[in-house]
Amino acid sequence: MPASPVPSLELLPGAAASPVLLHVPHSARAIPEDVRRGIVLDDAGLERELDHITDAHTAELAERAAALAAVRPWRFVNRLSRLVVDPERFPDEREEMTAVGMGAVYTRTTHRGELRPADTDPEPLLARYFRPYARAMTEAVADRLAATGRAVIVDVHSYPTEPLPYELHGSGPRPPVCLGTDAFHTPPELIRAARAAFAVCGETGLDSPFAGTYVPLEFYGRDARVGALMVEIRRDTYMAEPGGPARPGMDRLAAALAALVDTV
Repeated sequence: MPASPVPSLELLPGAAASPVLLHVPHSARAIPEDVRRGIVLDDAGLERELDHITDAHTAELAERAAALAAVRPWRFVNRLSRLVVDPERFPDEREEMTAVGMGAVYTRTTHRGELRPADTDPEPLLARYFRPYARAMTEAVADRLAATGRAVIVDVHSYPTEPLPYELHGSGPRPPVCLGTDAFHTPPELIRAARAAFAVCGETGLDSPFAGTYVPLEFYGRDARVGALMVEIRRDTYMAEPGGPARPGMDRLAAALAALVDTV
């Protein structure tokens, strides 16, 4: 793990007229040294866990798509591993993943082993990383609303070909591209645009094996000007699993993501 301080997030500007924010929350592997000390896995075990839990190459995918888009989108990228905090989890009892020790601060691994002691106090990590991340994302969305009158969050993720033990809904379909939706923030036209854009990548499914999408809590369920869609890409379509190098499928996916950006 890196010894020097690592920025926790990065907002990469797009075109002033673009309402689109490509949100990349799970692509990084970096863990600050003091956070690492709270994780009980040895170094080899931690590397294996990072291979499984990291949405590898998704920051690069978003970067390529942004370069290809006719109107460059904004990008909001988490530069720390989700093993530090997971910025997309609810930080309270609303989060169903707390049942398997994977709320905003994980205490269990993808294979349901111990990551941190079960009695770990999440508050220091929430205060240091989770809440500042949420504030920054809220500000980024508010900026797009002020500039363009709307905001469209496209959440860029990946998922393993075979279900991992931590998954609560792993028995359903696992298409090449899964679109996670929200009844309030994902209008039908956004789903249609995504299906059309990703048609070149194979079958596109809805909300299986992962459902929902990320919207900052200030806007969640309140402001219909904020649209949101989660794009979950099955990893065998673009990389060697787990945690291996990217493959040529990245080019097709980047073009598809760029097409979605240009449509919305």
